[in-house]
Amino acid sequence: MKNFYYFKQISNNGKPERRLSLGEYKRAVSWSKYLVSSGAEIKGEGEEEWSADMSQLFIGGKFASGRHSRIYRGIYKQRDVAIKMISQPEEDANLAAMLEKQFSSEVAILFRLQHPNIITFVAACKKPPVFCIMTEYLAGGSLRKYLHQQEPHSVPLDLVLKLALDISRGMQFLHSQGILHRDLKSENLLLGEDMCVKVADFGISCLESQVGNPKGFTGTYRWMAPEMIKEKHHTKKVDVYSFGIVLWELLTALTPFENMTSEQAAFAVSHKNARPPFPSGCPLAFSHLINRCWSSNPDKRPHFDEIVSVLKSYSQSLELDPEFFSSYNPFPGNYTILRCLPRCIAGCRPASLKA
Repeated sequence: MKNFYYFKQISNNGKPERRLSLGEYKRAVSWSKYLVSSGAEIKGEGEEEWSADMSQLFIGGKFASGRHSRIYRGIYKQRDVAIKMISQPEEDANLAAMLEKQFSSEVAILFRLQHPNIITFVAACKKPPVFCIMTEYLAGGSLRKYLHQQEPHSVPLDLVLKLALDISRGMQFLHSQGILHRDLKSENLLLGEDMCVKVADFGISCLESQVGNPKGFTGTYRWMAPEMIKEKHHTKKVDVYSFGIVLWELLTALTPFENMTSEQAAFAVSHKNARPPFPSGCPLAFSHLINRCWSSNPDKRPHFDEIVSVLKSYSQSLELDPEFFSSYNPFPGNYTILRCLPRCIAGCRPASLKA
């Protein structure tokens, strides 16, 4: 394995972290041994543009893992990268074929996306039974990790607004390209050092024109729209539903349905129309938007064009009036509507609007 390397990881404060242990090194080698060669091939059109030269890759420590993948930090051509390695199981031909299809789809989608709020694709390598995808490395980690380091309900509203705008702009661009993400959640939203959010992980994304039978779909129940849970036909509005859950996460810094298993949450959402409860004192501007995003009727959910417009108007209003969120009223002069809203929403309205 003369071409396999590892390096000292550098933390945010510049101090070197520990090297890989011998066991970690051996496990990493077992995943990467199929990839280490100069000019590894990517089959398909445009391979000269996005095929990785694996002799230029230095692989460091693992920092995340999924059901069939592991993510390592590395350096590729003197650039910090995140390396997603996908391993095909030898004992399951159907799963192996599905993983290869997902890999090809993810690379094809990432290669065409260039936006400040979308993770930047670097290169890829396909050498069955192990594939790898390299993207830019973002030192801030996932949004979920950041939120879980905060006290509940403690994220400042101006930061909530900034993060929500970044996410919605990324998703607006994605949808403008005719692409559904289908697994939008805080774990798949990454933070740069400047708190810029980038949408990542397109493993189960697809073109809107290629949405097929959702039966057996593998998403994440806590963020999944009810029509997907029920394995019905779905559109790009499933991403809007997931965005509503993410916006709730930003406001609460909590895990949605944390007192339930994933399966219990799926049943509650799809059969009981359950949603995470709004926090006490939740600004009506946010609760109103969230309720629209996670409506059980996909046709009633706004498009990301509108979501971006709404959030931009909130941002502009907040700059002019620091008390904007405490005075906002989406139903001016109509208090009967407020009385008809669910208790969790009515409890969020400003004191000035209460009878």
